[in-house]
Amino acid sequence: MIKNMRLTLGLVFAGFLSGSLQAQDLKLWYNQPAEQWTDALPLGNGRIGAMVFGGVNREHIQFNEETLWTDSPRDYNMPDGAKYLNDIRQLLFAGKQKEAEALAAKHFMGLKSKEEERAPWVEKVRDLASLKSNPSAAKYNDSKWKTIQLPAINGWETVGLEGLDGAVWLRNSFVLPDDWAGKDLVFDLGKIRDHDFTYVNGHLAGTTANASDGRMYVVSADKLKKGVNHISIQVLNYFDKGGLVGYKDTSRPMRVYPKGASEQQAVILSRSWKYMIQDDDPPLVGTYQASYQPFGDLLLTFPDASKGVSDYKRELDLTTAISKTTYVSKGVRYTREYFVSQPDQCLVVRITSDKKQSINFQAGLRSSHKQSAVRVIDPTTLGLSLQVKDGALKGESILKVNAIGGKTRVKNGQIHVSGANEVVLYLTAATNYKNFKDVSGDAAALAKADMEKLAQQSYGSLLNKHLNEYQQYFNRLSLSFGSSSESTLPTDQRIEQFAKNNDPAFAALYLQYGRYLLISSSRPGTRPANLQGIWNDLLTPSWGSKYTTNINLEMNYWPAESLNLSEMHEPLFDMIEELSQTGAETARKYYNAPGFVVHHNTDIWRGTAPINNSNHGIWVSGGAWLSTHLWERYNYTQDKEFLRNRAYPLMRKVALFFNSYLVKDPATGLLVSGPTNSPEQGGLVMGAAMDHQIIRDLYSACIKASEILNTDGELRKIMKSNRDRLTPNKIGRFGQLQEWTVDIDDTTNKHRHVSHLWGVHPGADITWDKDPEMMKAARQSLIYRGDEGTGWSLAWKINFWSRFKDGDHAWKMVHMLISPAAKGGGSYVNLFDAHPPFQIDGNFGGAAGIAEMLLQSHSGYLDILPSLPSALKDGEIKGLCARGGFELEMKWKDGKLSDLSVLSKAGNTCTVKYAGKELKFATERGKRYPIDSALQLIK
Repeated sequence: MIKNMRLTLGLVFAGFLSGSLQAQDLKLWYNQPAEQWTDALPLGNGRIGAMVFGGVNREHIQFNEETLWTDSPRDYNMPDGAKYLNDIRQLLFAGKQKEAEALAAKHFMGLKSKEEERAPWVEKVRDLASLKSNPSAAKYNDSKWKTIQLPAINGWETVGLEGLDGAVWLRNSFVLPDDWAGKDLVFDLGKIRDHDFTYVNGHLAGTTANASDGRMYVVSADKLKKGVNHISIQVLNYFDKGGLVGYKDTSRPMRVYPKGASEQQAVILSRSWKYMIQDDDPPLVGTYQASYQPFGDLLLTFPDASKGVSDYKRELDLTTAISKTTYVSKGVRYTREYFVSQPDQCLVVRITSDKKQSINFQAGLRSSHKQSAVRVIDPTTLGLSLQVKDGALKGESILKVNAIGGKTRVKNGQIHVSGANEVVLYLTAATNYKNFKDVSGDAAALAKADMEKLAQQSYGSLLNKHLNEYQQYFNRLSLSFGSSSESTLPTDQRIEQFAKNNDPAFAALYLQYGRYLLISSSRPGTRPANLQGIWNDLLTPSWGSKYTTNINLEMNYWPAESLNLSEMHEPLFDMIEELSQTGAETARKYYNAPGFVVHHNTDIWRGTAPINNSNHGIWVSGGAWLSTHLWERYNYTQDKEFLRNRAYPLMRKVALFFNSYLVKDPATGLLVSGPTNSPEQGGLVMGAAMDHQIIRDLYSACIKASEILNTDGELRKIMKSNRDRLTPNKIGRFGQLQEWTVDIDDTTNKHRHVSHLWGVHPGADITWDKDPEMMKAARQSLIYRGDEGTGWSLAWKINFWSRFKDGDHAWKMVHMLISPAAKGGGSYVNLFDAHPPFQIDGNFGGAAGIAEMLLQSHSGYLDILPSLPSALKDGEIKGLCARGGFELEMKWKDGKLSDLSVLSKAGNTCTVKYAGKELKFATERGKRYPIDSALQLIK
């Protein structure tokens, strides 16, 4: 009787919570089409990603396929790096950091991809005599040149020259002010990627070969003339961003002014420039790792919709993963619906109207890849084929147009639809990638097979399968922080108002958007979400849009377990298994060590060697940090089979590496990591707090796992010994948590990385329960570091302040994260996180941080509302997960807990703490336990 009553009360409580939560309007919406890529709305099924612009007369849907990358399977490892390991260590122990970095740069970095000699090409494009006329000449006729807006901080690729590398001429002019006559002028052009030859009136003003140097050339008065003066720049861009990129501080323009005069008296050169492509085939540049690539664009042109448009709206419904664009044109209401189906592996676009025979448009495909072509398959079908430049991967996409009523025909490589009642478009995409070692797939056959599966299905069937598959994940968690007047505003206006007004409901939407993005970019069976999830429109994306393992990749998965999306973690675990193979070679060749190691980046080919530069690219804890995600999965699910068969074998390999890698510090006798660094500052060192915290957590997890599984008794002793001998956390002379083994922290340092606080979050090396003084020192470090930061850094700080149990400070960081994108972070119009540029990790870290305010379980108990901000005084949540195998529903009013219910998934003993009270009780698997506000079980 009591047992049945308990179950009934639990069900009633669950229904009570869910009833009001279902009324939430979880939509991003706007009153105008997207102008920029970061205005567009993202869709995805884990493999295919799409960005919907919602244009009226021209719809643009940019799409990706997760396995389209540059490069090919290859060996990333220096074959004899281990020969230099001891020398590097000895130099670092002796305080000779620069010498150690120089030695490491020469012998310890990874191998680059194929590289070609530059000199012959440079000589060819610099032979101006071979041109019909000299573009540097003042009287050169550039009337037929095209124009481009410069500077472009993210490269000319973002302003119309996508995919362009090579030799390009840029020209502009200015009128010399009368009072500048006889004066030398300063031409302040900012940075130019990569090598420039800058001329004024045909005279060489300067040349610089380093892309990271600012250009500030002085031109003598005798080279200038009254009236119009001409500037010509030959830019040699070998790879990545090209052209005049100006300054990181975009408020500082390119300009020219008299030498010695105030810069405010300048003529501004940030404007439209003319350009001419001289040569677009530069020599290959070797890269340490590959870059994620865009696939193509689906373009729809609606000739009837150019005038008289009203009642426009575009939206993304998080509850259905469907985007919609609606508008009225000439009295007819048009509706477009878009989704990417996981069950049917396709992008679907449905176009309808409220008047028959009124749908008229043209559909076409294109790609920014130089080696790409569109072909007509039949009167309703187009194909797009592409080859990644100098890489192993090919892509194939098929577009099928199914019109009900009207006429469909092909003209000029496009599908023309006229007089239709309804139209459904299907797009499939595939590559020849099979795995990180095998590119023998048949992209065309895969894309065709996916399309053929759609032939016998109705739109309704596709839609229902999509909804059922997506909502099985999304509907697990419901959340409400109440309503506000701002809830009626379009999302772009709401972002602008969020920091100024109290709009807690927007934070709830942001959390659910993070869950939406994780489901959309990381389904079981796919590759993990990269720096941009699965969304990227550039051939040369920032940081390659790859996987940075010194926080960014891991942050992507912080919400997976706590926000009830455990399956979305699977792609990361698949990656770790692949990295254990490539990382084993790196461990052997660089450290003569067993197990495996991952340095601070990887890509689709699972490179694990050091990259970029020895002052930040030799960081050894990527594999260890990733392995903590395996342990977290077990903590949340209590799945012993997963622990036995998947998690512990991988964790164990990383522990074996560190057993071999750690060395004794001659100054202290304690074990230290090294060579390593504290990401991404301070240079190459022996010993960093972050490393030691991660390794300590790794050892503790492996020790506990081996005890649970009753295995590896001797190895357990070694791990315990190493853990106890690791250099401990230290409090420095400023009361701060030291970032390194020596007390050299700079309290004025405002770097975005706060790596030495890893033990506070996401780790559990430093907690209020274990060591309050160390927690205070960590908090002091964060105070010194400051609140400002790029997007993902702001997200991390939300989690830090939540762990410090300062909810109002954490809420301040939420305000900074959800603010208009600026030079130091925030959110774009579509709520994408701004590093800037876009990085998706801040979305995931921010979502996890908001949850961390409501529940913490890293100290072995359920800590209820530990960091509730005063702004979130009322709220309720259903489906929030905790370590130990628990799922919670709770409600609070006026900042105080009113209702709590705990579902036990594993049958473990549950300990709950709230407001100085503690409740401990035994549980049975599958049962729900209602608890009142006094922290008493409801019988």
